[in-house]
Amino acid sequence: MRIESAGQTHVGRRAHNEDAYCVRPELGLFVVADGLGGQAGGEVASRCVVDAFEEFGERLVMDPEATWPDKLNPQLSREENLLAACTSMAQRTVLSRRMGYLRDMGSTVVALALGEKEGAVAHVGDSRLYRLRGGELEALTRDHSVTEELRAAGLAPPPRGQSAFGHIITRALGTERSEPTVTRLELRPGDVFLLCSDGLYEPLGPELIAEGLAKPSLKEACDFLVTGAFDAGGRDNITAVVVRVAAAWSPAQGLI
Repeated sequence: MRIESAGQTHVGRRAHNEDAYCVRPELGLFVVADGLGGQAGGEVASRCVVDAFEEFGERLVMDPEATWPDKLNPQLSREENLLAACTSMAQRTVLSRRMGYLRDMGSTVVALALGEKEGAVAHVGDSRLYRLRGGELEALTRDHSVTEELRAAGLAPPPRGQSAFGHIITRALGTERSEPTVTRLELRPGDVFLLCSDGLYEPLGPELIAEGLAKPSLKEACDFLVTGAFDAGGRDNITAVVVRVAAAWSPAQGLI
């Protein structure tokens, strides 16, 4: 598949931007991380996560026989194994730096890996992946949050805005519960994917997200989504990475 991509981040109404992202179409790799731990801690954690994904992706390009951090799972695709390995490395990196003023830091992550015919998504926490296909928007990740655990148990969570539960996540890199959810994805020409932090999707909602992803220019899509989230009153950091499957493509240097 031929891939088009763009990314943008905004500090929002915070004093510091604790989001980080990467757009690496030559690696078939796209990541958004939302740091936890306040100011410097959050910034360091999210940057550690994104760097870990990029560094391992680059290592495989330079040396296809490079050692993987964990044993490959034969039941998973190359893309799924890649994201599982990157998440594992990111977890180790964040843990190794949790000391002193960084002792409470952590990060969510959502990552997309694209191969020649299929892809995969991995996420930890409440950063999300959406797909616009044929005009229909679908969330391809389910938050690791108290709200979603209540739903999974058949219980109705409190109405939005009436409880802090909606902002409590149950998994994050740098904590004991860091296992990612990794899912294989079918790719079709025309698919548009959005990786984003909660600072984007909470103020906008599905209709405006779909409107933004339908823009002909991916830069215009990012501008619409990030500016729209800020104008809608969003107080958190705001990050969007938009990826469109255009036509036949394979990673330039054979990562996948």
